[in-house]
Amino acid sequence: MGPGDAPAAWRIALRRCVLAVSVLDDVDALPDADGVILPGTTEVAVPWDELARVVGTAEPDGTAARRRVRSWLRLRRRLADLPDPVTASRPVGLPVGHVLHPGPAWVRDRVLGGVLDVGTGFSGLLDDPDEVVVVPGELLAAAGLDDRAWWHRSVAYLDRMGRVAAERLAGQPTTVLRPIGDCDVVTLLASSAFRSALCADDPVGLRSVAVPMRRRGWLDLGRIDPAFAAAAAAATEPAERGFDRPVLVTREEVVMAVVGGRPAEIALRDPVGLTQPWHRT
Repeated sequence: MGPGDAPAAWRIALRRCVLAVSVLDDVDALPDADGVILPGTTEVAVPWDELARVVGTAEPDGTAARRRVRSWLRLRRRLADLPDPVTASRPVGLPVGHVLHPGPAWVRDRVLGGVLDVGTGFSGLLDDPDEVVVVPGELLAAAGLDDRAWWHRSVAYLDRMGRVAAERLAGQPTTVLRPIGDCDVVTLLASSAFRSALCADDPVGLRSVAVPMRRRGWLDLGRIDPAFAAAAAAATEPAERGFDRPVLVTREEVVMAVVGGRPAEIALRDPVGLTQPWHRT
């Protein structure tokens, strides 16, 4: 059901969805003839056509539609409450196909290699002040915001954090990568300064990195169980997941390692486990 159906029918279905979000998810939303009013210091009006696009092909009375409408209305309200969206904006890197990836309209930069996209998020948008929340490009447009106008600020922020991470890597060599500022490890891989630091000591300028979760990465993969990256990614919540296979990093690119091999079988062949009763032959 959507705007192409009988207007009265789809508006009634959307109204039921909004009322469910208001009652069950505690979102302050007031339906009227033109759409939904979000009360607050600055009143936000969300037209029915906008919500119909959010619901898409989902059944308006279903869980998927309610989840989409809940997220959309909350973000619309919080964006309007931000004192200065420009200073709150942050760059966010996500693997292509990630559950949080909002689609092509969100992407502002693509790292060579085809596996890492970068777009806009906002710090302090929701309840966790340290969380950087990804906001779809369509939602920014609906809120009257154009992140392209200030994207250069996000690029400069990523460059600063990448340089800090590079300096830390040079001053305190480590095999574990951690976030810097509001940039998680996946986002730091979008920094050319950080990628250059990772590859600085390699004669061919290539470094393999395991980043199975967004906030942690591991170097020196020769000392790590071959099955680690895939197992760690599978054990991580989808929203916090990074790359499910190691990535190959150069100064210009981030490329996913090719599919193949039998890492679990290699681990089981470890001589340390030969005397254990669970070892398979």
